[in-house]
Amino acid sequence: MTRVQTEYQLWLNDPAVDAQTKKELLAIREDEKEIEDRFYKDLEFGTGGLRGVIGAGTNRINVYTVGRASQGLAQYVNSTGVQSPSIVLAYDSRHMSPEFALEAALVFAGNGVKAYLFKTLHATPQLSFAVRYLGATAGVVVTASHNPPEYNGYKVYGADGGQLVPQFAEQVIAEVQSIDSFDKVKKLSQEEAEAQGLLTWLGEDVDQAYIKAVTAISQNPEVIREISDDFRVIFTPLHGAGNVPVRAVLETLGFGQVRVVAEQELPDAQFSTVKSPNPEEREAFTLAIAQAKEWNADIIIGTDPDADRMGAVVKDHNGEYFVLTGNQSGAIIVNYLLSSLKERGTLPANGVVVKTIVTSEMGAVIAGHYGIPTLNTLTGFKYIGEKMTQFEQTGEHTFLFGYEESYGYLAGDYARDKDAVIAAMLIAEAAAYYKKQGKTLYEVLQGLYESFGYFLEKLESRTLKGKDGVEQIGRMVEAWRTNPPTEIAGTPVTAMEDYATGVNGLPLENVLKFKLEDGSWFCLRPSGTEPKIKFYFAVKGSTGAEAAEQLDRIIQYVLSRVDG
Repeated sequence: MTRVQTEYQLWLNDPAVDAQTKKELLAIREDEKEIEDRFYKDLEFGTGGLRGVIGAGTNRINVYTVGRASQGLAQYVNSTGVQSPSIVLAYDSRHMSPEFALEAALVFAGNGVKAYLFKTLHATPQLSFAVRYLGATAGVVVTASHNPPEYNGYKVYGADGGQLVPQFAEQVIAEVQSIDSFDKVKKLSQEEAEAQGLLTWLGEDVDQAYIKAVTAISQNPEVIREISDDFRVIFTPLHGAGNVPVRAVLETLGFGQVRVVAEQELPDAQFSTVKSPNPEEREAFTLAIAQAKEWNADIIIGTDPDADRMGAVVKDHNGEYFVLTGNQSGAIIVNYLLSSLKERGTLPANGVVVKTIVTSEMGAVIAGHYGIPTLNTLTGFKYIGEKMTQFEQTGEHTFLFGYEESYGYLAGDYARDKDAVIAAMLIAEAAAYYKKQGKTLYEVLQGLYESFGYFLEKLESRTLKGKDGVEQIGRMVEAWRTNPPTEIAGTPVTAMEDYATGVNGLPLENVLKFKLEDGSWFCLRPSGTEPKIKFYFAVKGSTGAEAAEQLDRIIQYVLSRVDG
């Protein structure tokens, strides 16, 4: 009997598995391909932790895989010898999110670990903040970010409020893998957990402390108050957890003209008004743009379901609404933040900006203009959070801003994960600040291009589902590694950085980055959370047209080899 069939039978015969789950599994007993996909592996911790399609099976997310993961995490926490260990839990608006969060909390309680659980859906950055604020040992947020509705996930955080980096994630995984039967998962009932003080429900005090921490980083609150009546914001939480905290922060700072897209205001696990609840995609802003045109809004802001990613839309020179890329928003915020600090004479001498290896170099060039260095990390905000904690311990740098091209940003040190709430605040504040000077954010962006060069980037991807797809992606990366190109569309390749063998002291990861003679680069990176491989492209030209032509040429060449 194969591993797949063995695992399938174990689930059918395990007395700890409920009748409804067994019924779901019996319904696919003739579908070998479906059984294989559900049982050929256990869900793994990738860049976003545990993430998968909701359903029965080891390669699915369900109360059993969540319970098993929670048992493993509880064992890991208890093995560290921490006195009175505790874990904070939050969840977003997805299917089964509250149920999975409560399941995890009761397993923690069953292992003598105190669980702090938010009563309602909360943003991922609020979880990161709460871990630090409450002095907890760890944290868990139940979310699948902006994945399709059939997905959910389970992200684990350390005591610093940051996502677990590989060395600690591997220890948790080892504990999880030691649990070979669901009857080894210890669990209390909700009544028992509450009575024993092992389940505490979090209230308004944590929320208010978070709002205070975010608004403390505001750079020009007086400007907001001055033009509040003349500055219009359209906001969409895309049916997710950003609705309450983003509005609270904007209101606290005095933004008086904020309208929320009503159709996308309330939680909806199906995200029924969009193809994807992802502020990286223009389609997600269709309703918001229509309302912005009617109201003549200055800026549109959108956040993803767990409110760790923020996208912004601004008016271009023709008065049309233009969706900023993550790199463009990042460059604007870097410039606004550093110029504001410098203007007030509060720019620290040891300040630093941190970004990922696949993020545009434009922000780094801007930071350099203000005398601030930029450090690179691997993809995933957990690595930026890890740097922040190092700086906090050594005093080597003062962290000013961290960001990645995939719409994740953080300023300040109150959290250790990307935060769409503070990103929404800073981009809105920047837009208000420059409006007072008679400029739109689009005009500010064009000015940055003229001063620092026309940086242009694009992300392409290929999705290959199932076990065969994962294997095909592995073969694809290996083919580029063993047979690297010497030129791309006539431009010589000057270097191949293989992060699987180590680059600049960074952790090992299966990523390849090719650098070209003209300063362009492209990167191949298999996703850690989806059956997908991503291709990042970046160029710098002396004009916008030159950069666009250069970018198109590289993309065509690389993807023709990929698809061929």
